[in-house]
Amino acid sequence: METGARNPRRWWILVVLCLSTLVLVVDSMALTVAVPSMTADIGASAQDIQWILDSYILVFAGLLLTSGSLGDRFGRRKIMVIGLLLFGAASLAATVCTNPGEVIAARVTMGIGGALIMPSTLSILITVFDEDERPRAMAAWGSVSMLGLVGSPVLGGFLIDHFSWQSIFFINVPVVVLAVLAALTLMPESKGPWQKPDPLGAILSVVGMTALIWWIIEIPQHGAFDGRGLVTLAVAVVALAGFVIWENVTPEPMVPLVLFKHRNFSGGSLSLTLVQIGNGGLLLVLTQYLQFVLGYSPVKAGLAFVPLAVAALIGNGAGAGLAAKIGHRLLILAGMLVMAGSFALLTTVDAHSGFTVPAVALGLLGLGAGLAMPAAVGALMSTIPAEKAGVGSALNDTIQQAGTALGIAILGSLLTSTFRSAMPADAPEQAKQSIGGALATAQGDAGLIEAAKEAFTSSMATTFTISAAGVLAAAVLATLVMRDSKPEPAAEAEEEPALAA
Repeated sequence: METGARNPRRWWILVVLCLSTLVLVVDSMALTVAVPSMTADIGASAQDIQWILDSYILVFAGLLLTSGSLGDRFGRRKIMVIGLLLFGAASLAATVCTNPGEVIAARVTMGIGGALIMPSTLSILITVFDEDERPRAMAAWGSVSMLGLVGSPVLGGFLIDHFSWQSIFFINVPVVVLAVLAALTLMPESKGPWQKPDPLGAILSVVGMTALIWWIIEIPQHGAFDGRGLVTLAVAVVALAGFVIWENVTPEPMVPLVLFKHRNFSGGSLSLTLVQIGNGGLLLVLTQYLQFVLGYSPVKAGLAFVPLAVAALIGNGAGAGLAAKIGHRLLILAGMLVMAGSFALLTTVDAHSGFTVPAVALGLLGLGAGLAMPAAVGALMSTIPAEKAGVGSALNDTIQQAGTALGIAILGSLLTSTFRSAMPADAPEQAKQSIGGALATAQGDAGLIEAAKEAFTSSMATTFTISAAGVLAAAVLATLVMRDSKPEPAAEAEEEPALAA
């Protein structure tokens, strides 16, 4: 997928893309550290916390395809800047929120902004850098995200300790301002060919994903197949099935589903989705373990994730060289097997394990992710034609974000359900809702506190067992479906432009 002469400002453009991505990473990581403080301050229930996390991801995933096509049509820089401004404004509004409803509304708006940012950054990257330089650019892009993983929890914890949880949203504002100024100063505009809008496709995708995540989140409270649950599930199935059918029959689809005919795109996307499902509840679960079970402060809880980020940086650097020697497929397999092993190790943690076992597991998880994830993304992105860069990268982002939303919903619901069942039958009802509620209710009752910690670590082990299974399935899928890149026959190369039509 050549794009002609190399842009002389391409590395400065990469700086802008890294800043734009960094604001999303900083927000999501800092927010996970703030969950316990937010729970106590605004009276958020376990379900409120899930919605604070899921509302952002749900809107983000639902709008990615639409925003990707908007970027191709109206200009990728323009859409990215609009997204940055919206994200920054919503972050500023979140600093004055006083109840869960207001925080959820701010997160929804931030999700809209994030959906406009992400496809543009990746599509600009793959159009600005050619096949030779793209791996280096993606490695640098990924490394900046890892630095965000290291710095944002610590910074978020520091702000919470010295100010309040609202301050974690304020840190987005200066990053947004810098990214907007850099984009307007350094980045040229880029567009794809004009395409007729596909409003029905957009509506079907948003409705389908919203209904699906809503159904999953409501399972612990109302059951999977009660009257309301069945209606919600039916809406999800009909809308998503209708979306796939419509995109295959409309003459100008919003989503080029033909990309799934490429083994590397379909295998990479679906395996990354399984990984995201497995990872979905990791930060939510471990943050609560560190603060509620081990009694860590927000800053110390943030620092606890340093092994994950540092090991990911090491894996990312090593993977860039190994991919050229052994190919993407073996690298993805090795990395995902290491990730599955880390989740298996986390299943052994109990209320008295301390931090040694989680620290080793986080290091292994970071190393495996650093090896596998960039290789998988690089392999699938190489199949996307330049003229479809926006919507193609958005399709990849949508699948992965849907996996993340499903992971948070499924694993969060599983954690809540198993915690409730593991608590003593005579425990107060509030104590059965979450470990935060149990500790608040205990008021010095050592027996109830110990029971809550044991119930939480037991439910945590069940959650991580599912995570390990999901990542292991992703490794098998990637190995069976994906192929290492080979020179394409002339006939296939000639068909490539047709795929973008």
